[in-house]
Amino acid sequence: MPEMDGITAAKTISNEKIAPVLLLTAFSQKEIVDKAKDSGVLAYLVKPVKETNLFPAIEIALSRFQEFAELEQELEDVKNSLETRKVLDRAKGILMDAYNLNESEAYRRIQQYSMSKRKSIRDVAQAIVDSVTKKKGK
Repeated sequence: MPEMDGITAAKTISNEKIAPVLLLTAFSQKEIVDKAKDSGVLAYLVKPVKETNLFPAIEIALSRFQEFAELEQELEDVKNSLETRKVLDRAKGILMDAYNLNESEAYRRIQQYSMSKRKSIRDVAQAIVDSVTKKKGK
C-alpha cells in the first residue's frame, strides 16, 4: 500500500475540511514551505517545537478553521439568497404580466400562496417559473 507524505495528507485533510491542519516538520526549505502553503495548512512548525510555541499555533489554527467554516456558510447563504431573489423576481414578473399586477401585489400573492400551502417563497416562485417554462416548451 503506497504511503502518503505529510503535505499530501495535509492537502487531503484541508480539502475535505476534516480538521485544521498544523504541519510539524524538520524541514524549513522554501520549496517545502511553498508546497505546505499550497496544501492549505494553517500553521507550519519546524522541530524542535517548544510547548509554549505549540499551544498558540493550535489556538490560532482552530480559530482560523472556525472562521473559514463560518465564511463558507455565509457565502453559501448569500448564494442561496441571490438565487431566491432571482427566481422571485422572475415569478413576480410573470404574475405582473399575466394578471396586470404591480410588483408589491405580485409579491403579496406569492407570499399568501406560500403561507397557505406551507411552502417556501422560493418553492412557490420556482413553481411559477417552471410552469411558464413548461408551457413555452410545448
